[in-house]
Amino acid sequence: MFKKLPESGAAALTLYIDGLAVAAEGGETVAAVLLRQPTPASRSTPVHASPRAPFCMMGVCFDCLAIVDGVASTQCCLVTVREGMRVERQFGRRSVLP
Repeated sequence: MFKKLPESGAAALTLYIDGLAVAAEGGETVAAVLLRQPTPASRSTPVHASPRAPFCMMGVCFDCLAIVDGVASTQCCLVTVREGMRVERQFGRRSVLP
């Protein structure tokens, strides 16, 4: 659905979404990278398991929550990509127990 416009001078990075290597450029947010994936959903709702994808891209709506480098419920529209970053989609209800 979305396509990244080329930007001169941006460093090419690799991050991992659900264990799969994904290309990104320095300065992008994790949410922007997720929106370019075949399945852009970053999470599902706890009650009905409805898929949610990044929406507002400014930290207001909380639809972009994902697990970023082991930290659950991270607003990935506010996180800039880094080399080797690990992102996991967050499905269903979170557990409060380890």
